[in-house]
Amino acid sequence: MKSILISVITLFITILCRVDVVTSLGIVKTLPSPHRQPLHTCLKSSLQPAWWNSCDVSNLPYDSAFRALVKYHEKYGDLVIPRRFIVPATNEWPKEWHGVKLARHVYNRKWWTKHIAKKSDRVAQLNKLGFVWERLQPEWNLFMEAMVTYKSIYGDVMVPASFVIPRDNNEWSKGCWDMPLGNVVHRLRLRHDFLTGDTAIQRKNQLDGLGFVWDVSDYTFKKFLVALRIFSKLEQQNHEHTTTASTIRVPSKFVVPSDDDRWPKVLWDYPLGAKCAAVRQKQLYVKGHPRRQRLLEEIGFRWSGNATLGWLDVVHAAAIYSQMHGRVLNPSLQFVVPSPPTPDSELDDLWPWPERLWGLKLGQRLKDVRVKGAYLKGPDAHIRKAQLDNLGFVWVPKRGRRKRS
Repeated sequence: MKSILISVITLFITILCRVDVVTSLGIVKTLPSPHRQPLHTCLKSSLQPAWWNSCDVSNLPYDSAFRALVKYHEKYGDLVIPRRFIVPATNEWPKEWHGVKLARHVYNRKWWTKHIAKKSDRVAQLNKLGFVWERLQPEWNLFMEAMVTYKSIYGDVMVPASFVIPRDNNEWSKGCWDMPLGNVVHRLRLRHDFLTGDTAIQRKNQLDGLGFVWDVSDYTFKKFLVALRIFSKLEQQNHEHTTTASTIRVPSKFVVPSDDDRWPKVLWDYPLGAKCAAVRQKQLYVKGHPRRQRLLEEIGFRWSGNATLGWLDVVHAAAIYSQMHGRVLNPSLQFVVPSPPTPDSELDDLWPWPERLWGLKLGQRLKDVRVKGAYLKGPDAHIRKAQLDNLGFVWVPKRGRRKRS
């Protein structure tokens, strides 16, 4: 019964929206047929403020626009009008301009052609107010000028989405001040703004010449991949005996140092440690991209965090030590996994300790297990305890001086 009632009410409302309704109902006032407004127009008007101006201001005389410009200059000291500035509905502003985006109409070639061209007296009037003549050029030209300036300052055209060109900065043309450059770039990638018509290919080539990045996701992944490769290479150089590829372990707080010639400038201050954590925990860059996952794995990136990787090294070294000491795992605090006495000798193939474990402070790590419960937190704690028990781990060593392992 309830559903039937709702259907009837819906049908009644639909009928009211499609036919003339008696004025006394107060819904839509009947207008003479030639001037009748569509329903969506009536609704739109009812939602707009009472002062909203829907007239065509392009037909207003020059003196009307000049009064609005004079008022803006009195209040703000210039005519660098933000693109989104809307004339307030107050008595100090010309009423016919209330609710109008002022810059859109006065910084317009049609307005200039109609009211300013070949009228030197008006040019002089506007010059006194500081009219920004470069704003009259096509928006594409202003955008490209802004992009060129951005690259000269920051070295690339990876404009953050929230970036707005600052005011009162002589590095930027006045015609570009207050331009939401980041938003324009975002819309260009998403909707291909400016890239329609006969000039599309030419404009795309202009952007390519600046190094414009069309696929930000691919660019940021490649940047991350390059940083990982450089980090791995430098780590291998720091370990003289490392001859094979190993797992890449980047400290979580590692940031690429600046003023370090071993790193390209584009990577200076890059938070590589935080990026690695985000890739593991949130699948940053790799979600839905199996090829990217394979590329990372090929250079030694592992999906387990540093804590998990650390435990795997500890338990591996512990297993070798236990086997060498009769299934007893009780190394001294000073025990460090040794490397071969003579590197690159014939003994390397017989050496029981793999290269990636050389230098591991196994004694200190196992003490941390006993005293601090290191590696024994989280869902895998009971499994790790069982692994240590199976290796003959001594949880409470005897007191007194001990011989070194």
